[in-house]
Amino acid sequence: MRFSMRVPERLRVSERFRDTKRSPLLQVLKSAVATVAAWLIAGWLIPGPLPVFAAIAALLVVQPSVNQSLGKAVERSVGVIAGVVIASALGLVFGPAGWVVLVAIVAAILIAWALRMTTGTSNQVAISAMLVLALGGTSPEYALDRVIETLIGAAIGIVVNVLIVPPVLVAPSRDHLARLGGELAASVDRLATALETPQQPADLNGLMIEARLMRPMRDAADAAIAEAEESLTLNPRRSAHRGDLAEQRKLLNRLSPIVTQVVGMTRAFVDHYDDGLHEEPTVRAIAEQLRRAAHDVRLAVHLADVEPQPLTSAVPALTSPLVISPPKSDHWILVGSLMEDLRRIREELLEDEVSPDAAGF
Repeated sequence: MRFSMRVPERLRVSERFRDTKRSPLLQVLKSAVATVAAWLIAGWLIPGPLPVFAAIAALLVVQPSVNQSLGKAVERSVGVIAGVVIASALGLVFGPAGWVVLVAIVAAILIAWALRMTTGTSNQVAISAMLVLALGGTSPEYALDRVIETLIGAAIGIVVNVLIVPPVLVAPSRDHLARLGGELAASVDRLATALETPQQPADLNGLMIEARLMRPMRDAADAAIAEAEESLTLNPRRSAHRGDLAEQRKLLNRLSPIVTQVVGMTRAFVDHYDDGLHEEPTVRAIAEQLRRAAHDVRLAVHLADVEPQPLTSAVPALTSPLVISPPKSDHWILVGSLMEDLRRIREELLEDEVSPDAAGF
């Protein structure tokens, strides 16, 4: 007898601080370069205490995109200024007593909450107030130096992120879209095969599960393209990738409705299946149209240079509407549902070749 021990969710400590994938090595090196540069430059420009604020600002500002770096710089700067002002005011009133640090932290948190600051900015206000008092500086000159030091670190972080190969996330979005297109075509082929062959309950369940998996794949592709679009904002390399990303978004907008239709067709097939369905000539004709649709999905992905693999044919297979006679059995409900979904799929696939008025069945 075999026993298996399943680790409870609360005991998986490593999952709380480890990510599923590493950050790009280039991103890590850029953070290191920005931190070191900020430490050296701020220490040279502002002699005195160690330039901790500049190093922290540079480390936090280097983000996956230039636009995010700018946003983080603003967030960091606002938080530091607010924290320094709070710490300086409390230090001047109550002196350098240890309990003042605790009062400053609580006051910073409450003020940030009252001003509806973001979580990142709120944390920065409290951290800055604590550091100012803990490092022993309450004079206006010390506070002003820390603000300038933070601005220097933030500026260096942005400059480093811009100069050292600004990150562009177009390739990951292309990979997500390629996987979605491949799985969509495979799901259409699987449904076509299921229409032509007898199915067991386990086969029907597996078919439905595989079809539903396309939805998270579609959402992942949409999120990846959104991240890629965001990575091009304020990026000096955006002109070289803007057209590619526009094609990806256009393709996703074509594939998304098809995902919905294929899931609906699969659901209808599973709900209305019976053992005599595969003998219906109309159903076999629909299966043939589905195979043509799967070919055209692969063709659409190929033409968008998302998955440039060899095709058996570069000509769209859905070149003419399907004309059938009413089914001779009780399958007319399923056939009608499949026909309507197939019509909508055809409109999406042939939107560049035919007008919507000419795409009816």
